[in-house]
Amino acid sequence: MTDELPEVRPADGALSSDGLRASDADRDRVVEQLRDALAEGRLDMEEFEERLEATYRARTYGELTPITRDLPGQGVAAPDPVATPVSMTKDPAPHADWSRRIVGGEGSSTWGVAVMSGFERKGRWTVPRRFNSFAFWGGGEIDLRDADFADREVVINCVAIMGGMSVTVPPGVEVVVRGVGIMGGFDHSQEGVPGEPGAPRVVITGLAFWGGVGVVRRLSKAERQRQKEARRQEKLDRKAARKELDGSDASGGSLRDHMADFRETHRDAMESTREAHREAMETVREALEDHRELQRERRDARREQRDARREQRDRRRDGEF
Repeated sequence: MTDELPEVRPADGALSSDGLRASDADRDRVVEQLRDALAEGRLDMEEFEERLEATYRARTYGELTPITRDLPGQGVAAPDPVATPVSMTKDPAPHADWSRRIVGGEGSSTWGVAVMSGFERKGRWTVPRRFNSFAFWGGGEIDLRDADFADREVVINCVAIMGGMSVTVPPGVEVVVRGVGIMGGFDHSQEGVPGEPGAPRVVITGLAFWGGVGVVRRLSKAERQRQKEARRQEKLDRKAARKELDGSDASGGSLRDHMADFRETHRDAMESTREAHREAMETVREALEDHRELQRERRDARREQRDARREQRDRRRDGEF
């Protein structure tokens, strides 16, 4: 074959965006473009095989870009490291259009009270501009993951006296905590996380006296299931593409087939491991939250018993005198 792939070199010798590491998704997009070119007759089988092997060997954008430079289509392009910094963490995907969840109105529920009991607001409900809650020797759960919002900024006012409350927000929502704790406290761990464009702002205020208000950030069960199904479908698509490619190249070398099968098996194993780890961590977080709630209830019960014994001693003392 005489068609050589052009080599990409930075003009000034400095590190360019072509030196960034490419992902499996980038390589899959190049393979898809090569398959289209083969089907349209733009590449013969020998050229297709050479470029396919170069795609699987490629580790950077600079190695991927020349493979499809002379073919129609989008190919892959390295992101600008200045204009678009590369994230070093796996952040959650942006939420759907937030404007659909800011519905206006007065809210479907404006208050919650728990006196030696509990209350919860969760599921599909509308958060008012100000939601007032009170817990005395009890607890409350305020879950905003599936909720709509009456305004772009809502206030959750929590007063917990010898009790506790938990506020659960979805990813993408900005959280501001302004509550005051007296022999208790408010959870500030979710402050400082920037919100997504158009997402609501949740201000948590109030008083915690011998109690606490916790704030956690979690995906909804429906969103976790949606992401799990999307990953499973992506895995099935890769397998189908691999089988179709093997069928169109029955004369291909066995070594290449073994390497492709190994890469596919490795990706599947890593994805299964990551999914199991995510589910395990979510289970652990929920178990820890249940454990903290149980510990709060036990402390409240012991405090109530001490108060009862103190009252009995006071009565006996009054009877002696």
